[in-house]
Amino acid sequence: MKIRYEFADGTVSEVEVEESIGAVIIESRREEDNLARKERYHCYSMDAAQFEGTEYADNETPEAQMEREMDAERIAHALDGLSEVQRRRLLGFAEGKSMREIAREEKVQHRAVVKSIEGARKIFKKNY
Repeated sequence: MKIRYEFADGTVSEVEVEESIGAVIIESRREEDNLARKERYHCYSMDAAQFEGTEYADNETPEAQMEREMDAERIAHALDGLSEVQRRRLLGFAEGKSMREIAREEKVQHRAVVKSIEGARKIFKKNY
C-alpha cells in the first residue's frame, strides 16, 4: 500500500508500507479530520481559560454585563442633571485633563473650572 505525504513546503512524497500499517495511518488521518471538523463548531466556556488560554474565555458573566449596563444608565442619568458646561468640564477631567488644561482650552480662569467641577461632582454624586 502506498501512503502519500504532503509537506508544508508543498512537496509530496509517496511511501510503500504494509497493509496493517497503512490501515492505521488512514484511520488516524480520518480521526484527525473529524476532530478538526468538530473544533470548528466548538463553543468555548469560562473553563476554557484553564485548558485553552485566556483568549478563549469570556470573562464577563451575564450578571456582570447587566450590572455594567445599569451603571451606564445611572451615569447617563447623573450626567443629565448637569449643565452643558459642567458636563463638558467633568468629562474632560475624567478623561485625564488637568483643570488648568481645561481652563486654557476654554479661555477661562482656573478657579472657574475648579468651582464648576466641584459643583458638578456634588450634583453627580447626588443623582448617582
